[in-house]
Amino acid sequence: MIKGVKIQSQAAPQAQAELFTDGALEFLAALHRTFESTRQSLLVAREEAQRRYDSGVSLDFAPETANIRAEPSWHCAPPAPGLEDRRVEITGPTDRKMVINALNSGAKTFMADFEDSSSPTFANMINGQINLRDAIRRNIDFESNGKQYKLSAQPAVLIVRPRGWHLDEPRVTIDNAPISGSIFDFALFFYHNAKELVKAGRGPYFYLPKMEHYLEARLWNDIFLFSQSYIGMPHNTIRATVLIETLPAAFQMEEILFELRNHSSGLNCGRWDYIFSFIKKRRADRGAVLPDRKDVTMTVGFMDAYVKLLIQTCHRRKVAAMGGMSAQIPIKDDAKANEVAMAKVRADKLREVTAGHDGTWIAHPLINQIARQIFDENMLGPNQYHVLRQDVKVAAADLLNTKVPGQITEDGVRENVSTSLAYTSAWIGGNGCIPLNYLMEDAATAEITRVQLWQWVHYGARLDNGLPITLEYIDSLIKELAPGIKKIVAGVKEENVDVAAEYLKAQVRKQWPSEFLTSDLMPYLAIADGVDPKYQKSAL
Repeated sequence: MIKGVKIQSQAAPQAQAELFTDGALEFLAALHRTFESTRQSLLVAREEAQRRYDSGVSLDFAPETANIRAEPSWHCAPPAPGLEDRRVEITGPTDRKMVINALNSGAKTFMADFEDSSSPTFANMINGQINLRDAIRRNIDFESNGKQYKLSAQPAVLIVRPRGWHLDEPRVTIDNAPISGSIFDFALFFYHNAKELVKAGRGPYFYLPKMEHYLEARLWNDIFLFSQSYIGMPHNTIRATVLIETLPAAFQMEEILFELRNHSSGLNCGRWDYIFSFIKKRRADRGAVLPDRKDVTMTVGFMDAYVKLLIQTCHRRKVAAMGGMSAQIPIKDDAKANEVAMAKVRADKLREVTAGHDGTWIAHPLINQIARQIFDENMLGPNQYHVLRQDVKVAAADLLNTKVPGQITEDGVRENVSTSLAYTSAWIGGNGCIPLNYLMEDAATAEITRVQLWQWVHYGARLDNGLPITLEYIDSLIKELAPGIKKIVAGVKEENVDVAAEYLKAQVRKQWPSEFLTSDLMPYLAIADGVDPKYQKSAL
C-alpha cells in the first residue's frame, strides 16, 4: 500500500485487486497532492459567487476576459481520431451489459457515465472501470440467462464522463482526506487505458460536467498536462468535451474553450442540468419562478439563447457543438403512444440539426435509427463547423430571460413529487438511471423536480386553479404518492422511499435548496460501503 493512501471499503474486492496497483495508487496520490487545494479554492469561489447572485448582482459576461472573446484568431485543437463525426452519441452507466449494448448500438460514440446516470456505490464505480478496461481490450463478452453479449467488430468510440468537481470519493482517502470524485474517475481510467486507446487508433476522450467557471476548466487542463507527462504521453493527446449545464458557464463558453483549447473537442448542451442551475443560481429572484417542468422546452427564451450562443461559439473556434438528450424510450405495448413519443424525438433532432448542432444524444439504442436518419438527411458532411451562425446576437438579458409560457398545474406538482421520490429512492439503492413514464431519467431530472418544488413553496406560487402551493400541500402529496413508488420502480426498498420522502420534506423547508442531492445523500452509500463517518463531508 502507498503511504498516505487508504481504501476505506471492502466492496468489490476483485475489482480493487485489479485496479489498485501500486502504480495506480501513486498516480492518484500525485494528482490529489498537486491539485486538491486548487479544487477546494474553486468550490469556495462558487459559494462566494452565489452570495453575489443572492445580493442582486446579475450574471454577465466577464469584463476581464473580453479580449479572449474578441480575438478571432485562436482556434481549438482539430478533431481527434474517431471524433470527426459525432452525429449520434448514446449515453448511459457503466454496467457490463449497458457498455456492450451501447458500443454495439450503431451510434458514433458512447459516453460511459460515472456521473448523473450512475449511483456512485463503490462497486458501481470500480466495476465500471473494469468493464471499460475490458471493452477497450475486447475482452468484455459474457453470457447472461442464456443470452450472449458480444462486442461488435466496429464499436462506438468511447468517451468517459467522470463525476463533477463538487463530489468527493469517500471510499479512498489520501493523507486523511477524501480524494475528488472527478480525479478518482479520470485517473483510474487514464492510468489503465490511455496508452491502449492510442494503440487502437483512438485516445483518452472525456466529457467534463458541472463546471461553473473558466478556472475550473483550467484545472482540468493542468491535470491533463500533468497526467500526460506522468505516463510519458505526448501533450494534447487527450480530448475533452465540456457540458455547458450551469448558468454561470453559459456566460463563459469562449473562456472555457480557450483554457482547454489544445485538448478541446467542443461543448454540449446539458439541457436538464442547465434548467436546474437556472433555478438554483437565481434562487433569490422571485421573478425567476418557472412553470411546469414540461413547459420549459428548448424553444423558450433563455434555452433558445443558450443553444444559439453555444453553436456560434463552438463553430467560431472550430469544435463540435453537441445537442442535448432525447430521454424517450420505446413504448413496446402501445403503438399509438410510441409513435407520439418518437415524433417528439424526430422534432427535437430536426430542431438541433437545422440550428447547426454537430450531433445529438440518445438514451436508448432503439432511438439511434431515428436520430441518425434526421442527421443523415440534414448534415451531409461529418459536422457543421462551417455553420457560423453570424446572425446570432445573444446578450446577457437573453440568457436570463424568464418569460416562459405555461402554468403550474396540479399534475405538474404531482409529477415532480413522484419523480423526486422515485429517482432518489432508486439512487440510494444503487441505481442511477431509471425509466419513468417512458423516459430514461437520471439525477438531473431529480434535481429539477427538487428545486422547482422548493421554489414554488418558497415564493408562494399558485396552481392554475388559484390554490397556493404550501408546505402542507407538498407534505400531503408525499404522503399520498410515497406508498406507490415501489410499484413504478423495480427493486426499490421501502426504507429508501422513507429516506427520499424525509429528504424532500426537508428540502422544501430550507431557506435555500441544497447544491446537489448527490452530495447530500452520499453518506448513505458511504455507510453501506463501510466508510468511517469522519470521511463523509455531507449529511442530512
